[in-house]
Amino acid sequence: MKYIIIFLFASIISSAQISKEQLNIMPWPQNISLSEGTFPLTKNFKVNITGTPNSRIFIGVTNFLRRLDGRTGLFFNQGFVTGLNEVPDAELQINCVRAGKIELYEDESYLLNITANKITINATTDVGALHGLETLLQLLQNNSKTFYFPTSRISDFPRFTWRGLMIDGARHFMPVDVIKRNLDGMASVKMNVFHWHLVDDQGWRIEMKKHPKLIQMASDGNYYTQEEIKSVVKYASDRGILVVPEIDVPGHGTAILTAYPEIGSKVLNLHLNSGEKGQQLTQVQSYNLERNAGIFSPTLDPSNPKTYELLSSIFDEVCPLFPGKFFHIGGDENEGKDWDSNPKIQEFKKKHNLVSNHELQTYFTMQLIPMLKKHNKELIGWEEIMTKNMSKDAIIHSWKGTNEGVSAGKSLVDAAKGGYRTILSNGYYIDLVFGVEDHYTVDPMPKNTTLTDAEKARILGGEATMWTELVTPETIDSRIWPRTAAIAERFWSNENVTDINSLRKRLNTVSFRLEELGLTHLKSKEGLLRNISNNQKNEALLDLSNICEPLKRYSRNGAGTEYQMYSPLTLFADVCTPDASDALVFNEAVTNYLNNKTNDNQLIVIDYLNKWIKMHNNLNTLSNNAPLIQPLLPLSKSLSDISEQLLLKINKKQTIDASVLDELLEKCNSKEHADVELAVYNSLKKLVQA
Repeated sequence: MKYIIIFLFASIISSAQISKEQLNIMPWPQNISLSEGTFPLTKNFKVNITGTPNSRIFIGVTNFLRRLDGRTGLFFNQGFVTGLNEVPDAELQINCVRAGKIELYEDESYLLNITANKITINATTDVGALHGLETLLQLLQNNSKTFYFPTSRISDFPRFTWRGLMIDGARHFMPVDVIKRNLDGMASVKMNVFHWHLVDDQGWRIEMKKHPKLIQMASDGNYYTQEEIKSVVKYASDRGILVVPEIDVPGHGTAILTAYPEIGSKVLNLHLNSGEKGQQLTQVQSYNLERNAGIFSPTLDPSNPKTYELLSSIFDEVCPLFPGKFFHIGGDENEGKDWDSNPKIQEFKKKHNLVSNHELQTYFTMQLIPMLKKHNKELIGWEEIMTKNMSKDAIIHSWKGTNEGVSAGKSLVDAAKGGYRTILSNGYYIDLVFGVEDHYTVDPMPKNTTLTDAEKARILGGEATMWTELVTPETIDSRIWPRTAAIAERFWSNENVTDINSLRKRLNTVSFRLEELGLTHLKSKEGLLRNISNNQKNEALLDLSNICEPLKRYSRNGAGTEYQMYSPLTLFADVCTPDASDALVFNEAVTNYLNNKTNDNQLIVIDYLNKWIKMHNNLNTLSNNAPLIQPLLPLSKSLSDISEQLLLKINKKQTIDASVLDELLEKCNSKEHADVELAVYNSLKKLVQA
């Protein structure tokens, strides 16, 4: 009887064969093959580790077990993994040849082999083994009664060595728990560089024991203690992630100059005072933390020796907190206004034969290189630091695109051809709230450009950037995830992995799995909806949010002054996200209907139009006790009105006055309501014109 039960159990599992198209792995592996059969999970599942890994592998394996147990509810017998070769007969065997280093060009490859009764992960380093564990978690399948892994073999490695995410903790301060949960998200999709933007016009965020004025005067009390920074660095290292700090200089200098105005470039107000020896000049200057977003003039004085004395002392205290090899000094968006108006700085330029402000900034940046080399750090800066005289040791961070009047990625190509290592962020600015396809179609390796092998090798990879002018700790996850998982795939997977339909299908699963790491990109929405609806039943509000997206680029915050750093970010635009879910479904339904007007295709479109008419009526009712809904009503009414007209056109085949439809359509294209746009507008336009 025992053998019959085992045979039946095995038969049930083996009948659940799947194809590659059914897998929800992200990033997609370099090589994967599926075979007949499965590996069934039971509570007796255990893991064993051999080789000579770094101790981070024990944290990683224990976390893997807890996440797997949380998904399956099997109550695994194995709890915490603390040593090598603890369970020699375990079903999952992990072998790491050596301890991995948290640096570029480390071997991150792994070989994952799943048979009917054994799973092995072989990796040169524990970092590669951690990647293998993430893939194994994504391979988990189930039927109605059990969980299993498909028998398969995966050989995998990254395409680019720099796969980064930048989080700006200066504009809106992001507490340690926010940083750590996003580090977990990064590790789950095999990203390996966390760029931490710590200083800008709106705040200084590093505890300074030698220069306490920086946190007393320039942080609003929101900063990371040195112990917290060390904690984050270790947390990242345990997940195979390198931390790169950024102190942005010489522009974006308001926070530094609030504490140390004497190194500012601003022309000083001069007052005549009487003294024993006659009249004398008293210098008066002041800076205050910036509360708006944008580009501001406060800039460090490159002609003042005290500037370099202070920066050198700052680096002496900050660099030891970050054991990695790289330090980002910003260098962007210095308009040079304060330099131009300062006679002393203009005289300094002439004395040093510096023709332009660009050359002056190069002079400034070159002074920082030995300060950082003292701590074995290599300098990274935004693309503005690249000039003919810039050291080839610097890494150029390419960020400008067509909206700045520069062809996308041009600085990346120029840097690679000029002998610089370089990183691409243009196309990966996730704070612009573009849809996932806009990022996924950008590749760090330029197309239609001839590069030598040596030049290609200088392109380290790419980095998604999360600037925080318009996000808080409650909403930042929804701006990073799940789109960053798609960007991570672009950095890791083969360049031929480009199917957007496959991406969207896999991303749906990856997105909800990210929640087990504590990320709030899905769950935070409900809390915001409760706030807007005044805790009323908010189904109609949810429906509207699923077809609206925040205004793109930086148009939500005109001139950077509509929202200050203390303004509410708890509104409808904060609920909405790129790739609005119902909009994606409706847009596809309209395309199918217009291509083939079957009853089934028509019914899907009609259902949505009816839904939006009802939605507007319900929102009207909700608004009687929810003032925050009032700004949404003009947009929902426009959608309801055009839906009614389109129903007449589709259902009753009536000829509707084209001018009426066009007028209603134009109202649906308004960007003036609640800082959102209707993501179904283009599909409505297709129906109007059909």
